Amino acid sequence: MTQNRVGTLILPEFLIADPGQPPQREWGVRVVGERVEAVGPNAALRQQYPGDDVEEAPGQTLSPGFVNAHAHLYGVLAHGLPLAKAPSGFWPFLEDFWWPLVEDRLDHEMICAATDSVMVEMLRSGTTTVYDCLEAPYSLPGCLAAQAGVARARGMRAVLSFESTERVGAENGQLGLKENADFVRACRQAGGLVSGLMCFHTTFSCSAKFIQQAFEMGGELGVPVHMHCSEGVHEPEYALKHFGLRPMEYYDRLGVAGPGMLASQCVQLSEREIALMAERGIRMTHMPLSNCEVGAGIAPAPELLEAGVTVGLGSDGYVNDFFEVVRGAFLIHKAYKQDPRVMPASKVWYLATEGGARALGLENVGRLAPGWQADLQLIDSRFPTPAEEHNLYDQLVLWRNHTHVRLVMVAGAVRVRGGVVLGADEETIRARTHAAARALWGKVS
Repeated sequence: MTQNRVGTLILPEFLIADPGQPPQREWGVRVVGERVEAVGPNAALRQQYPGDDVEEAPGQTLSPGFVNAHAHLYGVLAHGLPLAKAPSGFWPFLEDFWWPLVEDRLDHEMICAATDSVMVEMLRSGTTTVYDCLEAPYSLPGCLAAQAGVARARGMRAVLSFESTERVGAENGQLGLKENADFVRACRQAGGLVSGLMCFHTTFSCSAKFIQQAFEMGGELGVPVHMHCSEGVHEPEYALKHFGLRPMEYYDRLGVAGPGMLASQCVQLSEREIALMAERGIRMTHMPLSNCEVGAGIAPAPELLEAGVTVGLGSDGYVNDFFEVVRGAFLIHKAYKQDPRVMPASKVWYLATEGGARALGLENVGRLAPGWQADLQLIDSRFPTPAEEHNLYDQLVLWRNHTHVRLVMVAGAVRVRGGVVLGADEETIRARTHAAARALWGKVS
C-alpha cells in the first residue's frame, strides 16, 4: 500500500500548491518517486507518514518550480559580444547582428556549452522546466540530439525545438522541419524529461506552403507548433504589405490558427488579433524583459489574459534568473498602463508556473497536487517585514532572487540544495562557456 512506501515530506512555513490561489500556512507535501502524493497540514503529514524522510523548511515557501516557456539557451554566448555599433531597431537587430553574428556561427560544441551553463543558472533560480528554441541553420543535422544529451545529464525538464526557417534556403528549411520531427519521435521512444515540438520562425522568413507543412507535421505528431509573432513592428508591416493582413489574420487565412499554435512575443498586436487568438485557442508566451532590450515594445499581456488566452512567461535567453522575469512582468505593465492594479503578483506567479506549463501543453506540471510532477522549489521567506498569507506573493515577487532558493526538485530528484546545483562543476562549466564564446566572437571578427 501507499503508506508502506518511503517518501519525503517537505514541510515549509508556507505552501503555494495552486499558483494564484492564497498560500497555506504550515502546509506541505509528500513526494514519492517523481510525483506529489499528498498535500496537507504539516502536522497531519507527520502523523500519517511517520517513516518518511523529512525536509524541514521553517521560514521558507514551497512553490512549484518556474516554467521558462521560451528561451534561446545559446543566447548566453552573445553576452558581451564585441560590436562596432548597436543595432538601431528590431530588423537591424536580426539582419545585422543576431543572424549573421550569432545564429549562423553556432556549432554543436557552442550549443552544448551554452545549454549546460544556462541550465545550471536556471536550476539555481528555481526553474525546473525550460522550452528552448534553437536556430542554428548550419548546425543541422543532429543539434537537438546533442543538446538533449546535456539536458538529460543536468536533470532538467526540457522541451527542445529547432526554429526552422527558409531564410538561408528551401533545403535548409526542410532539414529544420525534419530535425524537429525526428527529435519528437526519438524522445517518445526514449522517455524521460526531454521532449520536442514543431517550430518555424516567422511569416517573413517562411513561405505559406512551409508554414502549412509545419502545422501538418505537428498535427500528425500530436505536438504544438511554435513560432515568433510580431516581436516588433517589422512583421506586421511586412504581412500587411505582402498579404494584406496582419500576421494572426494571415495564419487564420492559411487555416493553421488553433489550439495547436504557440506564438511567442506577440508584442505588436491589433485588437482583432487579440480576439482572434482567444477565439481560436492560440497560446502565447510573454518575454517582458527581452522585448524592452530590443526596443520592440510592451506586449498586451493583460489584454490577452482578459480575453482568455493561455499565457506563459519566458526569458528569451536574455536574463535567466526567472525571479527577474517575474518581477519585470509585475512592474512593466503597471507603468505602461499607469495602473498599479494591473498584473497582480498572484497572477504573475501563476504565469511563471502553471501558466507556462499550460502554454507548452505539459500535463500535471506547474502545480503541487496529488498525481502532479514533483517539480518544486523552496524559497527563503524571511523578509524584513512579516510574511503573511495576504502579502506573500508580493513579497516573493518584489524581494526574492536566485540567492534565496534553498532546494529544487525536478520529478522528485533533488537538483539544488543550499543554493548549490548538485553534480555541476561550475568552474569547468564556466571555462567551457568562455571558450565557446571566444570561438564565436573570433568567427565574428
